[in-house]
Amino acid sequence: MCGITGFVDFKKTTGIDVLRKMSDAMLHRGPDDGGCEVYEAPDAAIGFGQRRLSILDLSPLGHQPMHFGELIVNFNGEIYNFKEIRKELEGKGYSFNSWSDTEVILKGYDCWGIDVVQKFVGMFAFVLYDKKKQQITLLRDRAGVKPLYYYWNDEILLFGSELKALYAHPAFEKKIDINSVALFLQFSYIPAPHSIFHRTYKLLPGHYLTIDLASRKQQLVKYWDVFDHYNKPKLDLSDQEAIEQTDQLLKNAYEYRMVADVPVGLFLSGGYDSSSVAALLQTGRTEKLKTFTIGFNENEFNEAPEAKKIAGYLGTDHTEWYLTAKEAGSVLDRLPEIYDEPFADNSTVPTVLVSVLARKQVKVALSADGGDEIFGGYNKFNQAEKYTSQFPPFVQSLISGTMSLINPEYIPFFNSKYNFATRYEKMRLIWKSHDPVTAVKYISQYITEKEVESFLGRPFERYHTFFEDGRLLEHNDGVVNRLLAIDYKTFLVDNNLVKMDRATMSVSLEGREPMLDHRVIEFLAQLPSSLKIRNGVNKWLLKEVVHRYIPKELMERPKRPFIAPLMVWFREELKEQLRYYLSEKALSATGVFAFGPIIQLRDEYLAGKKVNYQKLWQVLMFQLWYDRWIEKL
Repeated sequence: MCGITGFVDFKKTTGIDVLRKMSDAMLHRGPDDGGCEVYEAPDAAIGFGQRRLSILDLSPLGHQPMHFGELIVNFNGEIYNFKEIRKELEGKGYSFNSWSDTEVILKGYDCWGIDVVQKFVGMFAFVLYDKKKQQITLLRDRAGVKPLYYYWNDEILLFGSELKALYAHPAFEKKIDINSVALFLQFSYIPAPHSIFHRTYKLLPGHYLTIDLASRKQQLVKYWDVFDHYNKPKLDLSDQEAIEQTDQLLKNAYEYRMVADVPVGLFLSGGYDSSSVAALLQTGRTEKLKTFTIGFNENEFNEAPEAKKIAGYLGTDHTEWYLTAKEAGSVLDRLPEIYDEPFADNSTVPTVLVSVLARKQVKVALSADGGDEIFGGYNKFNQAEKYTSQFPPFVQSLISGTMSLINPEYIPFFNSKYNFATRYEKMRLIWKSHDPVTAVKYISQYITEKEVESFLGRPFERYHTFFEDGRLLEHNDGVVNRLLAIDYKTFLVDNNLVKMDRATMSVSLEGREPMLDHRVIEFLAQLPSSLKIRNGVNKWLLKEVVHRYIPKELMERPKRPFIAPLMVWFREELKEQLRYYLSEKALSATGVFAFGPIIQLRDEYLAGKKVNYQKLWQVLMFQLWYDRWIEKL
């Protein structure tokens, strides 16, 4: 696990000193080793910088950038099946100097070209320089577990695992894209390929980008797409066959994520996703797995007691930490440093702190992101199907049209209910669309497009996102599978995986995602919707697997989101921070917001009215980011 960065400078003005600054900006991603090299090509100066967190082959033989013949690679991630690929390459006459998966990437590319990526089981982002072809290739793994940003302005290409590496180059322009701010306000994250800045992009998962150095021509190629697997005919399996095959696939995927030359632990919440990882890995093992949990004194947010029960039943070596508002406040100031693009998932605080807890004992931690997206765990899936099927389409259109004529603020009784105006607008749009995929988009928005315009004080361009791609999915099964496919390409990659990657790497901890093995989703995508949500039971298939290892009565409990009790803390201990950064002076300083609606919402919230605190949290996270990376407020 590492941080990678670099440049392709067609003016040949960037030297190794700037490259070192770019690389050192990500020291936290790789404190064990670092390498910076600049290469003179006929048409450009090329710089590769890397920070290494040693997990496989701890010797200096794993040093990067790594060379083989006319190839140089800069790699972040893990190829879990590298030993099998290495053996295949040895059969073709290749020899190896190390036990590093990086060397397998190089020699695999030399043997099979870019198609070698189809052999990889893992998480990866790498940049490869092919001297013979005079070509640069940027590539990202199928699910997007590992990040890769790039900036392009015709004269220079910059790339990095995090934006802060790009910030260190003098040619990088911090020109805020107001349309991306609009996306951030709606969803709490910025969907790929967009970023907070103009000319700056996230490489899409399952894609690679090639740049021909002589012509400067770019080509973006898709090598894998989860839609392709959801569009395949559904498998005809009995319930028991589906359960058995899922169990075996998960077991294999989880075991691969235990491959390391350093201690490994796992995050345990007590829910089905993390419990499945703990159960399948601990069962049959003599050594105790190390498990880690964050708890809160506010009971409605606290999952720690359930996690402790699961750990006790499975016999793991369990550690828990109960957070206070003061401890959470200490993390708040660090969030814009860790998340160097505006990001407002409300579980960043506990995710960072559980990473701090785990890093004291291990260097690798397994998470369980993806369970809700691949097995159907979120209530939004049920809601989207219900809302768009409870009335005939013509009735939905009639209701929506009537709602557009009525201001929800003037509806007695209801206008005093929690977040009523926002929910009213969402339902109007959902019934107007008649489409469950579009419904998921609106359900996923914390702030509607109409509200965003009031917050910004201006109209904005609606950027395309994967939420608009429902038409590319075959209607060969129930609604649920289409919703899962969209969520896999939106909320999973740009919210959950961003949250986990930055939180773990901020403390030099490698975070692994065992549920996101591509073989698992390729199989599950071909299973009917009824195996994911059955008779109103979410994650039916995963629950059946887990019940093989943990008694049902120990697992069954109301689902709690893994979030910090911010709505409590911001009315009490953290009130002054909210007042300062959401003041007229601070909001005006950014030049982004129309401060009136935000201050009104802030004051209503602090007065105890039933408003959605997440809206304020998103504006606050932007303000903290701006204060850290653009200009002091």
